[in-house]
Amino acid sequence: MRLTEIEPFLNQLGDEARALAMQHFRTEIDVETKSDATPVTKADRAIERRLREMIASRYPTHVLVGEEEGGRIAGGICWVIDPIDGTKSFVTGLPLFGTLVAMLEDRRPVCGMVEAPAMRERWIGVADQTSRNGEPCVVSACAHLRDARLCSTDPRMFAGEAARAFAGLAREVRVTRFSTDCYGYAMLASGHVDLVVEDGLQVHDVMAIVPVIEGAGGIVTTWAGNAIDETFQGDIIAAATQSLHDEACRWLGQPRG
Repeated sequence: MRLTEIEPFLNQLGDEARALAMQHFRTEIDVETKSDATPVTKADRAIERRLREMIASRYPTHVLVGEEEGGRIAGGICWVIDPIDGTKSFVTGLPLFGTLVAMLEDRRPVCGMVEAPAMRERWIGVADQTSRNGEPCVVSACAHLRDARLCSTDPRMFAGEAARAFAGLAREVRVTRFSTDCYGYAMLASGHVDLVVEDGLQVHDVMAIVPVIEGAGGIVTTWAGNAIDETFQGDIIAAATQSLHDEACRWLGQPRG
């Protein structure tokens, strides 16, 4: 399968996700609470259902995995969908939510899309290159924590020792911002953020992030420095440079090795 054919298709998926999301954004929409205490709306379900239909129609033999309808990552080619990353932002009218789509080959993410419907922005990472709205983008050259702009979604996503480690890290950086969801990673890919650190995530939250960050020249791993794959346990660090990544990992208590 040629990766060059994936980018136009990802744009089609992004267009559809944007249209569906904006039909419901900042409207009176019912919010349900799932068994894991996270919110879900009919927009989440409609987007995932439509993207599954589009992928299955074009690639009927590919495996599909999504936040709302489930599935298991398998060998060969697999797609992982997070229809609305940042549902809490979505239901409170905040514009930094997004749709995440990843394509995996042999269980590793090789193509990814971050679609930010309300911002009318889209990042696509394919074949080690990342673009924002069709234009190439690149990470910053930030090499040290003291100069870094750090993003994370919520300080409450960290617990116990992880919370203490993150608090220590946050004291070392120049700027810290929260409530960014997937948009923080997109800003890292565009060079406006230098570091994103999170915990308690799921596979569907991160698979699309990997090709987008790496294609822009950044580094993304677990806190222990391991590659992001189907064994992902929830902790992630994305950094603009290797030196910044390594410095952050040391502060988080699990040196890269």
